[in-house]
Amino acid sequence: MQLRVAVIGQPHGLKGEVRLDVRTDRPEIRLAVGSILETDPPEAGPLTVAKNRTYKDSYFVLFDEIKDRTAAESIRGVELVVETDEEEETGEDEWYRHELVGLEALDPDGYTLGVVKELEIMPGQDLLVVEEPDGLITRVPFVKEIVTEIDIEDNCVIIDAPPGLFSEEEMVISEETVSGSSKSDDSQDHASEETK
Repeated sequence: MQLRVAVIGQPHGLKGEVRLDVRTDRPEIRLAVGSILETDPPEAGPLTVAKNRTYKDSYFVLFDEIKDRTAAESIRGVELVVETDEEEETGEDEWYRHELVGLEALDPDGYTLGVVKELEIMPGQDLLVVEEPDGLITRVPFVKEIVTEIDIEDNCVIIDAPPGLFSEEEMVISEETVSGSSKSDDSQDHASEETK
């Protein structure tokens, strides 16, 4: 089982140092000097931590295998992962990708929004990729304010989405507040474009 530790960000300086988007609550253990980390994609690694430091809430690392800024640029966006026992306890807000994919996405009232198809790793924040019942794909910011609850046992995730994020929500709002079908159709088309 692989646990995502961090995503490699932009280079810092000329000697190959990189900024990390840390995804573990134990970076002092996972990213300790001498740690050997597998990567996703696998061909980018493994990478050995030669030096680490924090500065203004950011985490910076030098790897033995990365000698200059050009090499650092080539690994930007690579995920650092470690092999871990599936039984190992994760942090309160840490989830394995395989735990999320396949969960039913519900709104706070229990209305079906779709099914989680993927977890996209992004520099700023991760995105839950949800396939709606009509086949449209919606990318949901994976933040506590929007993804309010994850219930693995009940096989669902609760999403308190802002208006218009999901096409069905936009269509229902339009039908309730606007008379005439043409305006409803326009709202649905607009929502569809935003979710592509």
